[in-house]
Amino acid sequence: MSAPEPMLARLVRELPEGDEWIFEPKWDGFRGIAVRDRGDVEIHSRHGRPLGRYFPELTAALAALDRRRFVLDGELLVVRDGRFDFEALLGRLHPAAARVRQLTASSPAVFVAFDALALDGEDLCERGFAERRERLLAAVEPAAAPLFVTPATEDRALAGRWLEEFRGGGLDGVVAKGRDRRYEPGARAMLKVKHERTADCVVAGVRASGEPPEVTALMLGLYDDAGVLEHIGVASSFSRSARADLGHEVAPLVAPLEGHPWERGFLAGGGAMGRLPGAAGRWVPGMTLDWVPLAPERVAEVRYTQVDGHRLRHPAKLVRWRPDREPASCRVDQLEAEPPRADQVLSEL
Repeated sequence: MSAPEPMLARLVRELPEGDEWIFEPKWDGFRGIAVRDRGDVEIHSRHGRPLGRYFPELTAALAALDRRRFVLDGELLVVRDGRFDFEALLGRLHPAAARVRQLTASSPAVFVAFDALALDGEDLCERGFAERRERLLAAVEPAAAPLFVTPATEDRALAGRWLEEFRGGGLDGVVAKGRDRRYEPGARAMLKVKHERTADCVVAGVRASGEPPEVTALMLGLYDDAGVLEHIGVASSFSRSARADLGHEVAPLVAPLEGHPWERGFLAGGGAMGRLPGAAGRWVPGMTLDWVPLAPERVAEVRYTQVDGHRLRHPAKLVRWRPDREPASCRVDQLEAEPPRADQVLSEL
């Protein structure tokens, strides 16, 4: 029994109305398709890569289900110090077996199931979602941690409360699924509403290409309590005309590296988040200077979705320049939102 491509979601701005929708929290971890065909369990990533060897506690728990054959769709998350921890989840992908065993003990994972694609040899993809969810509950709900079934509701008001209260720390929005809709592998057949926030950031560098230079990314910074300008991520995805306009906009700000807040490097400690596209990447003197320093005099308002510590998970979107803001007033506390405790979230399951 092979793992199909996961069904995907299309981004919308508001929760849909009508009685044909079932709402679920949108989890913020690794998408995983768990497959068992009589023998061992394997968990496949969204792109079909095997993940089971990195999460032996999950494959063991799934193998203990009273089902010899199944295909379950869900999310892998890690809980540390009472919080969902995406960076710790990234850290679980270690090639050494001994380290995998250590991480299993120190950073245990959970599997939150939200769909059943096949059970006991029966293909459920052509069944409506409401029926698939009933079958999922019957198959998984008797299980204990680390296996859970995601909460779901037909109450749009409750889904709106989830959107507001379960912000960050393992969740990043709400998914809407058609109650009678079949499972469509690879298709954007669900809807998702994601948390979006804005921050006013110092633009202290750019990445550029071409001649004349066109800006491909604005490098964003925020000041910490010690007055250090932290590199938190980038704003990107500009149109061709916008890249050229930004090149003209920032040209007067181009500055020497000497005396720049980042002349001795940024994110020198590294970290798992630096491996993600759009996350703040590490740079220290001696590396090729793949960015252009700017005098930290301009402030931009950007829109972002996910943040880990003081780093943006994905590239932000430029909203507008803020000539009314002083760079020194742009502090990291803009990013600080208290995420819900994992036990608070899991108690809803």
